[in-house]
Amino acid sequence: MKPQTKNVHELIAQYAPQEVHYYNDPATGLKTLIVIHNTALGPATGGTRFYPYPSWEAALEDALKLAQAMSYKCALAELPFGGGKGVILGDPKRDKTPELLRAYARVVHQFNGRFTTGEDVGISADDLRFMTHETKFLAVGVTQELSAVTAQGVMHGLRACFQTVFGNSSLRERTFAVQGAGKVGYYLMKLLAREGAKLFVSDIDRRALDTVHREFGAKIIEPPEAIYALECDAFVPCALGGVINDTTLPLLNCKIVAGSANNQLKEPRHGDRLHEFGILYAPDYVINAGGLIAGVQDLLGGSLEKALHETEKIYGRLLKIFEIARREGLAPHRVADRIAEERLRQRH
Repeated sequence: MKPQTKNVHELIAQYAPQEVHYYNDPATGLKTLIVIHNTALGPATGGTRFYPYPSWEAALEDALKLAQAMSYKCALAELPFGGGKGVILGDPKRDKTPELLRAYARVVHQFNGRFTTGEDVGISADDLRFMTHETKFLAVGVTQELSAVTAQGVMHGLRACFQTVFGNSSLRERTFAVQGAGKVGYYLMKLLAREGAKLFVSDIDRRALDTVHREFGAKIIEPPEAIYALECDAFVPCALGGVINDTTLPLLNCKIVAGSANNQLKEPRHGDRLHEFGILYAPDYVINAGGLIAGVQDLLGGSLEKALHETEKIYGRLLKIFEIARREGLAPHRVADRIAEERLRQRH
């Protein structure tokens, strides 16, 4: 698969990364991109996504968006790292092999710590542990599931949202429309169920749906796209990005959008539209930073307890963003972007 040049220069100019690297290894079938967006705060870090992208351009755009979000996420979480992202082009169910994973790990190792990586869609903690045969620049050790820490952070963020909208951070008897019953979605619903929340869930994976229905009493919504229009207190995106867009936005019947998915807004203007509709949006890279915080603790030799303590700060960060947004009449994602960009500029 040869990289195409159509729109590539425009995409790169739009996100202004420091570096973009493409690797093709015919022996293992590895086709991968690594983007280093910004290293003003420290070496780049970001998970690796293994996904069947429809085109080279789609993979590049996803990597650029995610790397930029990682820069902002590190800046808002006050971590000594910059933003990066790895993507592997292919279907992990079909294409993931031990040889391919080792080849990818060797690519990561070539950066000698300028880029470190961890879990994301299609790459599990077990995959990362296997890749330690080839490189040490992986976030694998602080917890068996970074997803569980991400879910803890989303819970803190949801409390901040409910405090802001309803004047009470309790989640008991509140209704949540959760999109995605995968790793983070599963752990989040487990936590929400303990709080006495009412859960509705959609996913394309029937086994995942059956699991959360059986274990947490989540009501399954079918077809999956019906989740957008469900009347609820909070719509909780926990799958892939771009779900807040021109098609879905008018359907929303909630007071809050807050979840673990990356790049939930298809475009920044969709966050402005949420604000106009009176829907509170928790900027994704602020509320979903728990996994990153845990991964960084791993890289710095910290503990799970330290990671969980740092993750608790998501509550206060979001309250601050919401208060500035209210005071200045801005959408919360605009405030978060501004704070992140100011911190990145200060370190140059």
